[in-house]
Amino acid sequence: MSIDPRTMSQIIQVQIRPSLDPQSAGNSLNAKDESGAPSLFETVLSQYQSSSIDPELASELAANPLALLAGLPPVLRSASAEPASGTGQYEGLIAAAAAKYGVDPALIRGVIRTESGFKADAVSSAGAKGLMQLMDATARSLGVTDSLDPGQNIEGGTKYLSYLLRKYNGNEQVALAAYNAGPGRVDRLGISTDAELAANLYKLPEETQRYVTKVQQATY
Repeated sequence: MSIDPRTMSQIIQVQIRPSLDPQSAGNSLNAKDESGAPSLFETVLSQYQSSSIDPELASELAANPLALLAGLPPVLRSASAEPASGTGQYEGLIAAAAAKYGVDPALIRGVIRTESGFKADAVSSAGAKGLMQLMDATARSLGVTDSLDPGQNIEGGTKYLSYLLRKYNGNEQVALAAYNAGPGRVDRLGISTDAELAANLYKLPEETQRYVTKVQQATY
């Protein structure tokens, strides 16, 4: 999909990180203000429709607001979705862990975006800590002594993700489900391939069902 450079600056200002669901009420792509004024997405789409855009593309954009980002160069797409203090300061740690454990750095970033939003001091209500949200017992088993240390946490989380990818023979969606729900829960359902996960996804917690999709959407 090709996007007119004249409208790129408007698109880049759209903040989609509050929710990966384009229909969410809090998503600024679709949100109207209290006066009922059109959202930014509606304004940009209107400009597209009034130009020479392909009708099929206009329909696609109307149905899928996230498609707007697909036409942006990677650097602009990343800038539109990350806070100023986002990935940059952790890129070295991500690259090192990716190389050490053979995991795609984009997948590591996707897990971090979904788990902690690149907040090194994030602590969940369940007690998961740091960028990839390690539980204390899991962290200890991975050799992590301080889960709030970004270097230790990213290495430990990547080591665990690498283990899950090997365990499930590279079936990425199964590995992600196990990262969220635990491998024991996945194994009890007899799930070992992405096809088996798709057939049995409804048996897993709703959080896990959403998690797999969110991470894959956040992987870039």
